[in-house]
Amino acid sequence: MELSSAENSIHIQLRAIACIRPKRALGAQYRADMESKGKKTQPIAAVLLERAHKAEDATRILTEKVQQRPLFLRPTSPPPSNARAARRRADEKKREQRKKALKPKPLSATQRRKLGLYDVPREGQKYANFVPLHNLWVGYIHEILGTEIYTGGEGAAAKLCSADFHGAELEVVRSGCVSRVGIKGIVIKDSKFAFEVITSRNRLKLIPKEGTVFRFEIPAPTVGDQEKDAAKQDQPESMLVELHGEQFRYRSADRASKKFRQHFSKIL
Repeated sequence: MELSSAENSIHIQLRAIACIRPKRALGAQYRADMESKGKKTQPIAAVLLERAHKAEDATRILTEKVQQRPLFLRPTSPPPSNARAARRRADEKKREQRKKALKPKPLSATQRRKLGLYDVPREGQKYANFVPLHNLWVGYIHEILGTEIYTGGEGAAAKLCSADFHGAELEVVRSGCVSRVGIKGIVIKDSKFAFEVITSRNRLKLIPKEGTVFRFEIPAPTVGDQEKDAAKQDQPESMLVELHGEQFRYRSADRASKKFRQHFSKIL
């Protein structure tokens, strides 16, 4: 069937319109896909900031505090040093190790007991050898007490508790073991739990402090004859002290820095 020239022109126009419409539809879909793709590639921080702030503020915050934020790194090892410093440290370490190897180690308590460093030899166990030590102790206790040797009281008791008893002449007046009562001698060793004394018969006795009451006498300081006659009227010639070993179980070095407090004692 043959068409006229007018019909042919209309047919050509319809075909052109049909071709243009799909191209426009494809362009709109392409733009939509690109926009959705751009939104998907946008970082989550930018999306959250856009929801909370304006567009300009969100962009500024993202740039300054997220993308351009400085990252501070802390070194986990010291900075590298040169070979000379490394050799110097190695030499110092070797020198210290050599000094430690040459220095002898101190003896333990078990080794000291085995060697008998604190034991008095048999030929040295004589009462006369320790009388000078007792005289030194008397002068030492006079310096500690001062004038309180005549008055006594709490001040004298506190000083005697912190004093050293090496050289004191003690006598056992009460004890849980009856055979120990009456033992009297000069202290040659004051340990934590016992007194070691030398008697006038040149016998070495170890007396435990627990359950034992000791007594010792502190003579008054010697003065001139005239002053002595005047002092006899008002002042005693000596000071008699009783020591409860149950509450005295400390080493002499520990007692020097310990503060004793008054409290009720069941023994008394």
